[in-house]
Amino acid sequence: MPTDYSIRRFADDAAVRHVGEGLLARTLPHDEWTHEAHLAACLWLVRECPDLALETELPGIIRAYNESVGGVNDDSQGYHETLTQFYLGEVRAHHAEYPHLDLVDAVNTLLSGLRGARHWPLRLYSPSRLFSVEAWRCHLLPDL
Repeated sequence: MPTDYSIRRFADDAAVRHVGEGLLARTLPHDEWTHEAHLAACLWLVRECPDLALETELPGIIRAYNESVGGVNDDSQGYHETLTQFYLGEVRAHHAEYPHLDLVDAVNTLLSGLRGARHWPLRLYSPSRLFSVEAWRCHLLPDL
């Protein structure tokens, strides 16, 4: 499992809000929609948009954003239900553990830890399960 990715940390709260607000408004440039941006936007939504029912609303938000930047949501690219729900759970757990941190510190702490690691899902899911058509469409539980 690759673990040598450089983590792109956020400089301040404004940088995190830029990603979250850009996701919602569908104005975030596609090249800024990185792994780190996904998690930062999710944590921003958990902390600053508590009225959103993210488990049900986030899929539509991400699909709409993907389409707005010319992306496709199908069985092998774009929105991935299992990964989204997995990381949403990790972000919620992180927020519950670190509610006192400033937004940027909370995001950067998440990105530096196991919960925010790119490879974390592959410690719990086999690649065949995580990258199956069923996992793209439905929230699957880990098989490892």
